[in-house]
Amino acid sequence: MADKARVAVMVSGTGTNLQALIDAQKSGLIEKGEIVLVISNKEDAYALERARKEGIETFVITQKASGGRDGFEEACKEIIDSRNIDLIVLAGFLMILSKEFVTYYDHKIINVHPALIPSFCGDGFYGLKPHIAALERGVKVTGATVHFVNEIADGGEIIAQKAVNVEEGDTPEILERRVMEQAEWLILPVAVAKLCRKIVKNRK
Repeated sequence: MADKARVAVMVSGTGTNLQALIDAQKSGLIEKGEIVLVISNKEDAYALERARKEGIETFVITQKASGGRDGFEEACKEIIDSRNIDLIVLAGFLMILSKEFVTYYDHKIINVHPALIPSFCGDGFYGLKPHIAALERGVKVTGATVHFVNEIADGGEIIAQKAVNVEEGDTPEILERRVMEQAEWLILPVAVAKLCRKIVKNRK
């Protein structure tokens, strides 16, 4: 639809953030965007099942099958460009993209990171690692950040942040879940909705 921004989501895991986006699309929150494509770099990612249930086109592209990162990125570009994608969302996508790739899609790729950037971010801070680091440091507040993706890991311009309290007795797993429920699943759909509105408005 010409009045909607076309969104691709890149995933590696269970797809809880993808589900939050699907739910936000269904509820009308993302009224100017439509998820039309999901790409996974893992064959067994449950996120693929979530997409298929909704009739969203899915692709599995692995580095191994593509002959490395360059081949992987070329295959992604071919699919993304052929589908006229306006916005790429990294939702639990556990791979660092090359400078060439992110520059090619300048200000078209966003990511959700499970910490308040610039804390507990950068190369190596993925999955449980930001939460482990937050607990080891003894911070009282953590959270999540949605940001544009550039050539520096977690270094792009911040779009949205939400704080979450660290509580007595938290384990990395408990904290991870709270950050997802109270921050990631809320700010990512709102950020996508906002960017989709902007994309559609700029077409006119």
